[in-house]
Amino acid sequence: MHFLDESHILIFLFQLFIILILARAAGEICRRIKQPVLTAELLVGILLGPTILGRISPEFFSFLFPDNVVQQTMLEIVSWIGVLFLLLDTGLEIDFSSAWRQKGNALIIAFSDIIVPMAIAFIPSFLLPDTYLADVDRRLFFALFMAVVMTISAMPIASRVMHDLNILKTEIGYLTMSALAVNDIIGWILFTIILGLFAQTAFSYITIFFIFISVIGFSVIALTLGRYFSTFTINYFHKKNMPEPGSSFTFACLLGLLFGGITQTLGIHALFGFFIAGIIVGEAKNLKEETRTVISQMVHSLFVPIFFVNIGLKIDFIANFDIFPVTIVTIIGIAARFTGAWIGTFFSKVPKLNRNLISIAHTPGGMMEIVVAMLAFESGLITSKIFIAIVVSAVVSSITIGPWMRHALNRRKDISILNFLNTDSGIVILHTQECNDAISSVTERVKKTIKNSDPEAIRNEISKRENEFSTAVGHCIAIPHVRMKSIKDPVIIFAFSPQGIDWNAPDGKPVHFLFFLFSPQLSNDLHIEILSKIVKEMKIDSNQKLLLESENKEAVSKALKSIFQK
Repeated sequence: MHFLDESHILIFLFQLFIILILARAAGEICRRIKQPVLTAELLVGILLGPTILGRISPEFFSFLFPDNVVQQTMLEIVSWIGVLFLLLDTGLEIDFSSAWRQKGNALIIAFSDIIVPMAIAFIPSFLLPDTYLADVDRRLFFALFMAVVMTISAMPIASRVMHDLNILKTEIGYLTMSALAVNDIIGWILFTIILGLFAQTAFSYITIFFIFISVIGFSVIALTLGRYFSTFTINYFHKKNMPEPGSSFTFACLLGLLFGGITQTLGIHALFGFFIAGIIVGEAKNLKEETRTVISQMVHSLFVPIFFVNIGLKIDFIANFDIFPVTIVTIIGIAARFTGAWIGTFFSKVPKLNRNLISIAHTPGGMMEIVVAMLAFESGLITSKIFIAIVVSAVVSSITIGPWMRHALNRRKDISILNFLNTDSGIVILHTQECNDAISSVTERVKKTIKNSDPEAIRNEISKRENEFSTAVGHCIAIPHVRMKSIKDPVIIFAFSPQGIDWNAPDGKPVHFLFFLFSPQLSNDLHIEILSKIVKEMKIDSNQKLLLESENKEAVSKALKSIFQK
């Protein structure tokens, strides 16, 4: 028996064509104006769904998206594949080991950004009128869910904004990403537990205990033993010269399917399994940044748009829009996440000037907030009005983070790179294509530029940092940096590699321009300013061309003066 006929396939192809072409076009516009692509994808869904197209041309809407179970199921399945891969990719972005090594500050900020927003959001959610609840008798579960939603921050959006502002590869970027990584993991564990409890027909302490132990036990086993298995497997791929990124991506998919099946069997949603699988694959230090980038681009260009567009196809945003819950969820969500992170930065003794930057980075709800809300909506935990309120909150918080963080960054004083770079003794021309040899060559020069320095200790510190995360920022630029007590004032040594060095850059390009930054341990604010300024100027093509055409050290010195005296 065949459930699909040619008309089903034809309409399905039309659906995918229209969804992808509009989502990609709108997404490109959003990129150009420095806004999250998520906004474009949701707007396309609203445009094609019952909100706009269904009102303007009901006949064409019914033709393109017919009220047919088979037709709707086809698009729904592809949509679910999209969200499964989104969670896999989100896990890939989380560096759990580095976050755990940060411990102190990162954990303080992460736990504060979980506890404080939950405390702030719980009471208003619990007191919402009955009309906004899907099940009045389960008000406690609803309030707990809303409290958890307020804690989930959009790490990909924060990462993108910090990258655009040239501070992602700084100490503040590293601390922020570490705190957000822990926040994501704890937030998803809490949501999974609440959703699992809500799905139970009868409330019992035994059920609570079983779900809690299942989630925690699975997470601990996967994050400890799984990371070794992941590293071993990807290392095997490299030894056998298996094609990349195909082999690593296939491995990630298989692990996601396995873990998704396990978590679904345990009564925990399959999305959590894909999320944990992504973290484990991402933990493999031999997984190249280029491979991560290719996987992310594939997921976000093909699968993710279908999921977010499909949200707009399901709900009439005009008919279900209610300004009261939208205002409450948006204001409380942004304020609670900002407050939670700010309190965390206060107790972790982050410099005062950096507290706002870190706190702002925790405010967007973004994709993860919408995914969690969609699961809750389809499970019957929230109403369509609350779902739309969460979607609007996620979009507003994602749109505002860029200008808000840019404003906070612009309040800092401007500095000149030439104050820290000696264009006579602080320039090295590299004749090696090995990362470790380049580090050794530069740190040997430290004796001449930094008094009472220990080149061996500095070399070890830089190598340790590069092993944790590459300081290559793309565009042929890398900024290896270290902060040590023995250093009194910031010093920059510029290393130029005419042939280029493989520095595990996210765009896969060899690095030609290396700015080694040595800073005092307590100069966090100035450290960030220097890194941001370097990236801003060196991303300009004409500046890179000027250096690449330099034939000797004198020409390089002249080029650097020209670039940074502007």
